[in-house]
Amino acid sequence: MPDISTTMIIVLCAAAAAAGWIDAVVGGGGLLLLPALLLGLPNAQPAAVLGTNKAVAIVGTAGAAVTYARKTAVDVKLAVRIGLAALAGSMGGAALAGGISKDAMRPLIMGVLVVVAAVVIFKPGFGAAPSASPVSRNRVLLTIALAGLGIGCYDGLIGPGTGTFLVLALTALLHLDLVTASATAKIVNCCTNAGALAMFAYQGMVFWQLAALMAVFNLAGGMVGARMALKKGSGFVRGVLLTVVGALVVKLGLEQWG
Repeated sequence: MPDISTTMIIVLCAAAAAAGWIDAVVGGGGLLLLPALLLGLPNAQPAAVLGTNKAVAIVGTAGAAVTYARKTAVDVKLAVRIGLAALAGSMGGAALAGGISKDAMRPLIMGVLVVVAAVVIFKPGFGAAPSASPVSRNRVLLTIALAGLGIGCYDGLIGPGTGTFLVLALTALLHLDLVTASATAKIVNCCTNAGALAMFAYQGMVFWQLAALMAVFNLAGGMVGARMALKKGSGFVRGVLLTVVGALVVKLGLEQWG
């Protein structure tokens, strides 16, 4: 356990619970959890902060995935296929991170987010209900390429909002409702988080005791969030989605021009 005050441990546990809730509903819990860890561990190596973040997040994500799988129809095999592609994409993105300017990419990502927000706002039916027609094999392959490799690469290259992008991509490409898309995204996130955590653990860059404590709260928040999303439906998820997209635009803007 790093040298940290009791007050800060309480703050971090509260942040973990809130991040688990956000992540379970629509993704994007890292927007809250990672800054909280950076605040609470100012002297830690960045890799140790990232590793601890992954160790916490994977528990809440797995709990939310199980909760969703018990209550809604999720194509687990397809989700795992997308997840494995995302794992490969994230490794590639991490390898490219040193050679691509993130300052040049952030405005592009922000533009995409603004367009996404406009679609969600002006198309109230987006993700409200699944399509009745079956999804073609070519569309499935496109989803694996874009939602798996593409968003996985983004995760390794930049990171924030990966879960949110997954929900949006799965809704648009597979014509899922937002609740089912969020459930599927949790399984994909488990795959990418597991790969990243294994690498950080191998490097000794995880504060396991702190992560274990925070993971309990993250798990509780994730399970509550998944149950709320299932109970309240796509309209509720849509509202949280717009809030998280707005927060992500602000975060990227501050990093770019703040």
